[in-house]
Amino acid sequence: MGRILIIAAIFLIIGLYLGFTKDNGDDLVLEQETKPKVDESLDKKVSEQSLHEGIRQPEKGVGSLLGKDIDALKSVLGKPSRVDLSGYGFHWWVFNNDLDQYIQAGVLNGRVVTAYGIGPALNVEPFRIGQPVDEIFALNVIEPEVTFELNGSTYKFELSEQDMNTRPIVKMGEYFVQLYIDKFTGSVSSIRYMDKDTLVKQRPYEMVYRGDLIDPPEPSEEDWQRIEAGTEKQILDITNVMRSRHALGNLQWDDQTAEVAYAHSKDMAEGAYFSHESEKFGNLSDRLKAADVLYELAGENIAANYTDAPAVVEGWLNSESHREALLNNEFTHLGVGVYRKHYTQNFVKRWEE
Repeated sequence: MGRILIIAAIFLIIGLYLGFTKDNGDDLVLEQETKPKVDESLDKKVSEQSLHEGIRQPEKGVGSLLGKDIDALKSVLGKPSRVDLSGYGFHWWVFNNDLDQYIQAGVLNGRVVTAYGIGPALNVEPFRIGQPVDEIFALNVIEPEVTFELNGSTYKFELSEQDMNTRPIVKMGEYFVQLYIDKFTGSVSSIRYMDKDTLVKQRPYEMVYRGDLIDPPEPSEEDWQRIEAGTEKQILDITNVMRSRHALGNLQWDDQTAEVAYAHSKDMAEGAYFSHESEKFGNLSDRLKAADVLYELAGENIAANYTDAPAVVEGWLNSESHREALLNNEFTHLGVGVYRKHYTQNFVKRWEE
């Protein structure tokens, strides 16, 4: 009984430390969720900056996958570990057999339209995972505005100072490269390649346009369930890649804890609030106790309105308190719950046998 009381006291202290809220002064900023603006004055002539091809599409590595058909994709990477539906019409082909070379390739109409890569052994030419950000800016022209034409319409993306520091974008021929920067190490954490259509659908930055707005398809209820389930597994995978990078053990998936996380994401979405404290179900300790989850230590990360799994995990990595949970050596299991665009990670250290 004494041991139980001691552990409970420890949890109360750590829970306050890891019970991250949007109000705790931590620099967690939700990805922009403002509606794109129509700009009738936007010149139909694309700027000289946009006409410049930027870097060339590489012949090898993750960047070379853009535009390939399914047969070519299989010839390079083999059979995927699984195929997850995204919220943007394409399917993620997930290759996670080797976390040092983790890749998600987005396939739409039989061709690769986007690809995400993370892992120290991955070829992400012309960049590299772990590359210092100073070197990136010294060797590349990175602008705070990106303008291009697509099917007769003009789109302009405007990057904030924070965007430039943590997820700048570079033109690569007919495609784009988004660099996720770990601001705590000042180096490249992961890389996303995408075509113009995908960039407009995802809208990761403030956007103005003239012409037609390309919207992602509206998922059915069944599609949402597939999207959510796939996103949860991707968050687990990417979290473990990041932990491996810091010489930490992989977290095991925990169904019981995942149910608690999902319930909180759904409660936040339906209750229109963003907090670790639920009026109905209490804090993390209350919710884990109600679900009969046995643990020694627990922590929670939450987020909302991020485009997908890569974006939200990179967001957590760049937020000090969320990063501490993500890279906490004490945790052994993880449950992830995704409901629409609300995300919850529940970390636990299970009782030792």
